[in-house]
Amino acid sequence: MIEKLNLKNLETAKHVLELQIASYKIEAEIIGFYEIPTLKDTIESLMECDEVFYGCYKDNVLAGVISYKISENVVDIHRVAVHPLFFKMGIADKLINFVEGLERNINKIVVCTGKKNMPAIGLYNKNGYKEKNDIEVSKDIYITEFEKVIYEE
Repeated sequence: MIEKLNLKNLETAKHVLELQIASYKIEAEIIGFYEIPTLKDTIESLMECDEVFYGCYKDNVLAGVISYKISENVVDIHRVAVHPLFFKMGIADKLINFVEGLERNINKIVVCTGKKNMPAIGLYNKNGYKEKNDIEVSKDIYITEFEKVIYEE
């Protein structure tokens, strides 16, 4: 079940933070970079965040989250995180497809992940996202930007 999350709610923010840290620690290990901004979030920073959040629940447990912002008909996905206990269950696919079907009047969707994060790269490629460019975020550490064009302008 996917539902919109209210991060102004303390308990919801706590659950999102716990899930996010567990998920992004795995990415940090994969890419060899532990300065991922989402690992530095606090409950306060999440509660003040202006992203739209949705969560996927399995047996009443928050298993995955996605967050995004919309600007000029572009959905910019900021977070896709699945708790490691729920890896390889299609949760990230469900969340991405949910957001793609949710927002109307958008031209494209963009998302970034660590250049060495092959599970995430496979996820985006499988869902029709195309690699646009690599961005160096620290010495020899790159993220890859992906986009999926929904409607040509």
